[in-house]
Amino acid sequence: MSEQENILTPEEIDAITEGVKDGSIDVDSGFNTQAKVVKHDLAHEDSTLGVNISALDMINERFMRLFRLGLVETLRTSPKMNVTRAQILTFGEYLQGLNPPLSVNVIRMNPLRGFSMLLIDPSVIFSCLDNFFGGFGKGVGELPPGRLFTPTETRIINIILDISFKSLTEAWNPLMAIEFEKVSSEINPQFAQIAAENDLVIHARFETDSGKGAKGFLDIVYPYSALKPIRDLLRSGTQTADGNEESDKQWRTELTSAIHDTSLQMSTILGDTTLSLKNFKNLIEGDLLYFNKPDQATVYINDIPTFKVDVGSQGPNSAVKIKEFINPENGKDLEGKKDE
Repeated sequence: MSEQENILTPEEIDAITEGVKDGSIDVDSGFNTQAKVVKHDLAHEDSTLGVNISALDMINERFMRLFRLGLVETLRTSPKMNVTRAQILTFGEYLQGLNPPLSVNVIRMNPLRGFSMLLIDPSVIFSCLDNFFGGFGKGVGELPPGRLFTPTETRIINIILDISFKSLTEAWNPLMAIEFEKVSSEINPQFAQIAAENDLVIHARFETDSGKGAKGFLDIVYPYSALKPIRDLLRSGTQTADGNEESDKQWRTELTSAIHDTSLQMSTILGDTTLSLKNFKNLIEGDLLYFNKPDQATVYINDIPTFKVDVGSQGPNSAVKIKEFINPENGKDLEGKKDE
């Protein structure tokens, strides 16, 4: 069929026009322009499938407290820290704005699959280094992109990692038991490929401020695919009970033992009297103060009246014999008699 034969004649065009006007030709049989379309990228992972960010925020809060305590005990530094809310983004978006050199550490979270990343800003490293050697925790300016960390700086990094792993283990423990271990280290985050550029990751940043201009950050980056299998556990926010109460018994025993070793200050008041300020100022050596001796003295423990006692001696030492217990809640004497 030639191109000339494809052209409608004027009679055919008029017939179609008349058909449209009288309704004999259906004009709504084409594309449905009223359909609602939602754009969907088949290559992009859906982030609405259940990882509870609030549960991660609670874990991050616990980690921050434990991490600061670890820094105080080990590196003698206690920076101010602030954790930002965990957020879900692509790994490529996270890498934007990161300027090497950085302490980029690829870590494994057993039994979770894949690799995560713990990134330490050089300001944190140099602040800890300065504190450790008796300084004031000064930070460091911008470093050359290819600058490597010295053996001493690497040692400080490893100490920070040890503190981080212990803190993360304790922070995750109420939810599940996870062991952290270092896999490799880099100075450029582009070389730490824990995920593809378009894969989703969960990022939490801990901002630090040690004073003296030493502001830095510590980042923890989890692959979304690593936490997705435990999304039900993250949603519940509690660890499933296994029926083993041995750890609870041990905790109660250790707590009781620690309380029994607590030191208390004990004092015995034999009597008291009231004196004006004028008479007190006129007192001189040798003056006598008169007061009525009570039938029983009072023993105070940490300034709380606790016992009624008789005062006497035992061998060469002064001693008291406990007669009654004073209830600190209502101040009444109870007949709980003891001998000492």
